[in-house]
Amino acid sequence: MTQKHYIKSYVHIKNNTVSLNGKVIYTDNKPDFKSFIKGAYKAAETKYPKFFKMDSLSKLAFLAGDIVLNSEQLSVEEENNIALVFSNRASSLDTDRKHQESIQYKENYYPSPAVFVYTLPNICIGEISIKHKLYSENSFFIFDSFNAAHLEVYATSLLTDGKAGQVLCGWTEYDGDDTYEAFLYLVSPKGKIEHNTEEIIKLYSN
Repeated sequence: MTQKHYIKSYVHIKNNTVSLNGKVIYTDNKPDFKSFIKGAYKAAETKYPKFFKMDSLSKLAFLAGDIVLNSEQLSVEEENNIALVFSNRASSLDTDRKHQESIQYKENYYPSPAVFVYTLPNICIGEISIKHKLYSENSFFIFDSFNAAHLEVYATSLLTDGKAGQVLCGWTEYDGDDTYEAFLYLVSPKGKIEHNTEEIIKLYSN
């Protein structure tokens, strides 16, 4: 008999609004992403000083992941066995541009290690893993658009093969203040929403 898996909780961050399981928990029409995400961080009562040193993609992904994981009140053992499977379209392009600007001209050459460290999209996974002490599998995929089918198959494989007890999946896209969105959801053997492509798309589209 095929084991069923479920979506326990999910979060959206887009259009200056944060929602958890379909309910708005923070909204503020700040004029820019930096101001909005700072307000959302404070509202979520997240305590992680390194947050303010992260690039925008990592801030977005970190806060979304933190909200989901904190809402579940998981034990240390449960958290340690959570895999991360993220995706987006722009990779780390926003930070890549900033790094390129700093090395483009010999007469104005000023590369910053603080910027360069975020020139890989999976660094945001590392930030979440450090905060929540996650030691399981993790992957970051680049797609032209949100690919629910791939996320479903990959997460199901991790759970079925015993490589993780739960999987935090989703989409974390940042390509400038006008193009940002996070949608993360926690897949588990227990829950109310069946884990399948149709349900993932439905939650993502709401």
